[in-house]
Amino acid sequence: MKKIRLLKCPGYVPATRVDRLTDLPLQFDAMVAQPGDLVLPSPVNAHDHGYGIRTLDFGAVDDALEVWIPGLRLRPRTDPYLEALVAFGRLAKTGVGATMHCHNSLNIDRLVDEASAVMRAAGDVGIRLGLSCPLLDHDAWAYDGGPRRLRPFLSEGDWEALAGTIPNYAPIHAQLDAVETIAAANTNLLVDVQYGPIGPQWCSNALLEAIAEASSRHDRRIHMHLLESRRQRAWLDRRFPEGVVTYLDKIGFLSPRLAVAHGVQLRPDELELLADRGVQVVSNPTANLRLRSGVAPIASMIGRGGPAFAIGLDGTGLDDDQDLWREMRLLYLLHGGRGLTQQFTAQMLFDAAIKVGRQVINASDVQDFTIVDYQALIADALFDDVDEAEVLLTRMSARFAKKLFVAGREVMRDGKLTGIDFDAALSELLAHAKADLPRLERQRPLVSALSAATRTYYATWPGID
Repeated sequence: MKKIRLLKCPGYVPATRVDRLTDLPLQFDAMVAQPGDLVLPSPVNAHDHGYGIRTLDFGAVDDALEVWIPGLRLRPRTDPYLEALVAFGRLAKTGVGATMHCHNSLNIDRLVDEASAVMRAAGDVGIRLGLSCPLLDHDAWAYDGGPRRLRPFLSEGDWEALAGTIPNYAPIHAQLDAVETIAAANTNLLVDVQYGPIGPQWCSNALLEAIAEASSRHDRRIHMHLLESRRQRAWLDRRFPEGVVTYLDKIGFLSPRLAVAHGVQLRPDELELLADRGVQVVSNPTANLRLRSGVAPIASMIGRGGPAFAIGLDGTGLDDDQDLWREMRLLYLLHGGRGLTQQFTAQMLFDAAIKVGRQVINASDVQDFTIVDYQALIADALFDDVDEAEVLLTRMSARFAKKLFVAGREVMRDGKLTGIDFDAALSELLAHAKADLPRLERQRPLVSALSAATRTYYATWPGID
């Protein structure tokens, strides 16, 4: 007779088979899970950008990271609440109920209002949220000098158009005050507000030092991109001869309150230092492949006692579908090794997706659950005693997620969200985006010119292709 499978610790021990869910800290009724279902702790999407309108939809085709970034200028002007509502709803429909959201606004005057809208969207969908508030004071167009480095590769008209859009960044104290204002206004117990320096290449030393001090003083977490591409590695090595990770350690930036995303270019000595300081590294395998950054040194991390790692979608996913289950499988296969003995285990993978992911969003003690149609996963199986964690890492995808419970609330049932009308929200968001098409059409030639100029600029760097 089929039973309900309760997989409390994926990768450690097989699921317990029960008739009823009587030992979970939730008020389940008899109809929540049915025979043939599997119940497990929900994984966390530990690094993302909340793209309601995904990048390919507004024409930002995958490319090398720095060449791809100008395409973000084509992001439609939409309502931040709707944008977040669709992004979070898309994720919850897959059975994932927690995400680390790196907000995309660079306008300090709008940040407080936009953050409020994002937090409201998370509450309406019902997910847990780490909210990384963007902080920067260096221009993003080109490392080692900003937009003036692109001038030789642009026509006079394109340069004038670019120069007219270079922002004036708010003073450091104003940026940090905005984060504290957002945190003070947060009434959602499922939301954790964090400092979000976009990356050391886009922050002055003074800003990085101020963030380190503020994080210690307020006991507030930091979430930052770090060493994603070869060009970032080359520039940061020139800027910090002692090494950027060593510099961050000297100013007190490294601590268990810090999570860094990507980390593709991290060296073994840097991994060791991050581990010593309790920093978490969030791996984004699909994004790193799609933006030609490479493969993060996860195998080195697990083989040498490196830093704890989590998993994030970074707004993409292998099929552009925000399916964290597939992302987990990609990571598992990429770092499985070639030997006779498996070094990267299901236990490590699920710890990354659940335990460390919850640490990244500052929600270590929560118990949220996803219910999977496990019978559908093993419909053709001749044996029903194969380790459930291995089955999930081989076959699981969003379409098998039946229900999602966050903080005792049923957020998703049979692919439908219980708190919002996702299809209506998506339709409204697309209408907003299409209303901005005339501006986007005018911007496209400049974006193409910027991407071409960026490619040519970095091609001049010795030893970096």
